Amino acid sequence: MSNLKEKILSRQATLGVIGLGYVGLPLAVEKAKAGFRVYGFDVQREKVDMVNRGQNYIGDVINEDLQELVKSGLLTATCDFSAAARCDCVCICVPTPLDAHQQPDISYVRSSTESIVPYLHRDMLVVLESTTYPGTTEELLRPILESTGLRCGEDFFLAFSPERVDPGNRIYKTKNTPKVVGGVTPACTEVAAAMYETVLEAPVYRVSSPAVAEMEKILENTYRNVNIGLVNELAMLCHRMGIDIWEVIEAARSKPYGFQAFYPGPGLGGHCIPLDPYYLSWKAREFGFHTSMIESSMMVNDRMPEYCVERAGRILNRFQKALNGARVLILGVAYKQDIDDFRESPAIRVIQEFLSQGSAVTYYDPWVPRFRKGSLTMESLPALTPEVLEEADLVVVTTGHTNVDYALVQKYAKAVFDTKNAMKNLPDRENIEVL
Repeated sequence: MSNLKEKILSRQATLGVIGLGYVGLPLAVEKAKAGFRVYGFDVQREKVDMVNRGQNYIGDVINEDLQELVKSGLLTATCDFSAAARCDCVCICVPTPLDAHQQPDISYVRSSTESIVPYLHRDMLVVLESTTYPGTTEELLRPILESTGLRCGEDFFLAFSPERVDPGNRIYKTKNTPKVVGGVTPACTEVAAAMYETVLEAPVYRVSSPAVAEMEKILENTYRNVNIGLVNELAMLCHRMGIDIWEVIEAARSKPYGFQAFYPGPGLGGHCIPLDPYYLSWKAREFGFHTSMIESSMMVNDRMPEYCVERAGRILNRFQKALNGARVLILGVAYKQDIDDFRESPAIRVIQEFLSQGSAVTYYDPWVPRFRKGSLTMESLPALTPEVLEEADLVVVTTGHTNVDYALVQKYAKAVFDTKNAMKNLPDRENIEVL
């Protein structure tokens, strides 16, 4: 047994987390709750100061837990990466967005790894959790870390373990979600697995390499992308055929095997599903391979915001209204219900499309009081009132928040386009059209 594994099992190891966002902060909290001394690293001073004040900004973290851990000294946030020298294990949980050309931007992963280099020491574990293309851990991180002269698998340990955060999930959190771990060597896998098994209350599944773990994560999200693309395409076909896609899906769900329900909507959002297939298709080209099925689903999903505005235009036409000049009220800009996360939200793309057509757009979202996307900055209406609903030529439901009074919407709106079927249980639906 390595010295590091002994330190982990006895909770004598000091752990670090780079990136204090939706993935990193919950992970840092769970590590500290397990009894470890934890350093949280972030380049944003505002986040660091908030953590050190015990001020939570992530929905999946319990405020009282954060406050108690900071007060007890188990969790400290810092912008000073020299504290990595005191860490036995460091997990990298930074964003992996796409650049302007829809290609992987791994600059945050690279810079985070480089920030560790001056402080890398023997018997240290580095784990990448950021979703990325297969090969990143061994092709990017390993050479950077080995530039110190230390050898992976001999002097230090390196592994990939994909994050599986699902913001707003009421059942599965960081603590109880199973983990996949793939190390560069068997010893790397064993040490990384021991760390997660000591911290989490969930099984840890070991795979043979970081590349397998990286591809596994891409498979998880591409699986959803492809199936959502399928159901979005069927939604467009069913509308043309005069068939209710929502009723079709509910009927299919009656089969106890061989079918999993996916639902249509205005597009894909969040930190993984809209992005991960691009990582895979980009990497596949290195091997002369085109992911045709995946790319087709991406095309369908990417077109959904535009399609929704086209459908909205047809609804307005029935009231002798044009998109240009129409007053449109958007209900929900978060990418999924009952959370405040609007990263890659299709609702924002719907808003941008309406604006490009000359519509006057307002929005209401009880979870997102304001947002900025590029040059577009908007603030939510303070309340959903009869007056606000009556003034709108069209109300478009783009996020199915459960704390919205849809009966009020149905009563006072002239017309509603419900892209999430959020109003399915209302008895009177004469002024409602669903996707």
